[in-house]
Amino acid sequence: MEIERAMRSDAIRLGVARAPHRSLLKADGITDEEMKRPFVAVINSRNDIIPGHNNLDKIAEAVKAGIYIAGGVPFEISTIGVCDGIAMNHDGMHYSLVSREVIADSVECAVQGHAFDAMVCIPNCDKIIPGMILGALRVNIPTVFVSGGPMLAGKQKGGCGPTTDLNTLFDGAGKVVAGTMNESELKYYEDTACPTCGSCSGMFTANSMNCLCEALGIALPGNGTIPAVYSERIRLAKHAGMKVMELLEQNITIKDIITPAAIENAMECDMAFGGSTNTVLHLTAIAQAAGFPISMDDWDAASARTPHLVKLQPSGPRPLSDLYEVGGVPVVMRELDRAGLIRRDALTCMGPMTDYLDLLDHQGISADGEVCKTHTDPYSKQGALRVLHGNLAPDGAIVKKAAVDPSMMCHTGRARVFNSEEEACECITSGGINPGEVVVIRYEGPKGGPGMREMLTPTSAIVGMGLSTSVALITDGRFSGATKGPAVGHVSPEAAAGGPIALVEEGDIITVDIEGGVLTLQVSDEELQRRKEQFVPLPPKHNHGVLAKYAKLVSSADKGAYIS
Repeated sequence: MEIERAMRSDAIRLGVARAPHRSLLKADGITDEEMKRPFVAVINSRNDIIPGHNNLDKIAEAVKAGIYIAGGVPFEISTIGVCDGIAMNHDGMHYSLVSREVIADSVECAVQGHAFDAMVCIPNCDKIIPGMILGALRVNIPTVFVSGGPMLAGKQKGGCGPTTDLNTLFDGAGKVVAGTMNESELKYYEDTACPTCGSCSGMFTANSMNCLCEALGIALPGNGTIPAVYSERIRLAKHAGMKVMELLEQNITIKDIITPAAIENAMECDMAFGGSTNTVLHLTAIAQAAGFPISMDDWDAASARTPHLVKLQPSGPRPLSDLYEVGGVPVVMRELDRAGLIRRDALTCMGPMTDYLDLLDHQGISADGEVCKTHTDPYSKQGALRVLHGNLAPDGAIVKKAAVDPSMMCHTGRARVFNSEEEACECITSGGINPGEVVVIRYEGPKGGPGMREMLTPTSAIVGMGLSTSVALITDGRFSGATKGPAVGHVSPEAAAGGPIALVEEGDIITVDIEGGVLTLQVSDEELQRRKEQFVPLPPKHNHGVLAKYAKLVSSADKGAYIS
C-alpha cells in the first residue's frame, strides 16, 4: 500500500538527510520496496510470567501477517506487564496500577520516537489494556486492539458441577482456614483451575477491559470472548492487522473513535455485563485522556438507567466462555440498543455504530435469555455496579452490587480499622473478625498505598470463612475483578489525602447501604471536625523509586488515579 498523502514515517525515511535512518532500517532487513510502505507498530506485551501473555507471540505473528497482507510493514515492540494474581497480597501489588502509567509512557515513547504511521496493540491482562489505550490516545494515530483471549475454565473432579477459576483458589484458602476444605482439595484446584493460557476465565478485570474495547469501538467483534486457545483468535489477529491498514487509508485515528459517545457505550456495556470495579477506574482515566472527563455522578447515572443482563463469574456461576458461545459482546450491545441505550452516533473501527448494529439485527443476533437476559427481563433494572456517596465517601466509592448477597444490601456494623492490607489479613485469618462488623482498610489508595493495591486476599478470606453474609469491607484501595461480597472500594478522598476514612475509629458504627447508594459513618459532624483538626497522616510508605514518584503525581480514585 502506497498512500499518497504524507506519512508520519516520512520523517525517518525520505530525503538525503535521512540516509543514516534508512541505513539503520536496512540493518533491520527493510528493503527499498518496503521503505515506500506505511510503518506500523505492533505493541506486544508478551512475556513468560503472565499466563494471559505467554501466547502473544502467536498473536503478534498473525497481526504482522495481516499488516503485510494489507500492504504495511510491521515492527514489533514490547511493553512490560504485571500479573495481578501473582502480585496479590505482597509488596508486588503496589506496582500493578503503577504499571498502567509506565506502559502508557512506553507506548508514547516508542511510537513517537520512531514516527510510526499506525499501530496494533496486543494486551491481555488488567493494567496492560488501559495502559496501552492511554498511550495510544497520547499519540493519536490509527489504532486497533486485539487481545490474547481468555483461558478456558477449570473442571470439577469428574467434570461435574460448576466450573472453577482462580477465584476458587482465593476463596479456598479462606475455607482451609475455616476448616471447611482440606489442603488436598485445595491442591486439586491449584492444579486444575487455570488449565490453559489466557486471561482468567471469569468477567474479571482483564476480560472486562477486553470486552469494553469492543464497546469503545477499538477492537473487532470477538476480541473479549474468543478463547485464547481457539484458532479463531489467530484469524481475528490477522484481521486486526488488516483493519488498521484500512483505518490508516481512511485517516481515522483513535481519538476519532474514542469520543463521548464511545465512552457512554462502554459504560452501558460495563453495567450490563457486570464488569470489574476496576473498569470504573480505567474508563474514567481513558475519558480524561481523550479529553472528555467523566465523574462518579456519570457512573451513578449509567447504573440507574442500565439493566443488568449478564451474570458471569464472580457474580454468577458461568465462565466467560458461555458468553462467547451465545455470541459475545455483540449480543449485549444489540440488546442494549433495543433498550435505546447505545449511542448510534459513535464511530467504530468497523465503521459507523449504526451500520454495525443494523448488521447485527440483520444477522438475527439477539439475547438467548439465559446467558444474556433480554432488557425486558433483566437480572436487575439497575446496573451491576453501584456508586455510593455519603459522609464517609464525599467524592464517591464503588461496589459490584451484582456480586453481593441480597441480605447484605444494607448493613450496619461496628468498625474494625486497619492501616494496611497485611494488618487486616492477619486479623481475618486468625479469626479476629466477628459477624456483623465492618472491616475498614485504609492508607491503600493511589497515594497512600501507594499504587492502590487490590484487596482480593482479605475479601476472599471473608468469603471463604463464611462471613460474606454478615461482614462488609470498605477501603480506599481497590478490588480484583474476582472479588465478590459487600466490598466497597475506591473510597474518596483517600486516607492519605485526609479523607473521612482516615478519621474512622475502632468501634464506630458504619452503615453500608448499597441499594440506597449511601456510605455513612454514624458520627456527628462536630466530632468529625474535632478528629479532623487533630488528624496527622501516616508518613509515606515508600520514599524512593517509581512508587514515590507515582504518589506525588497521581490523582484520586474518583478521577481515575490518572497522571496527566
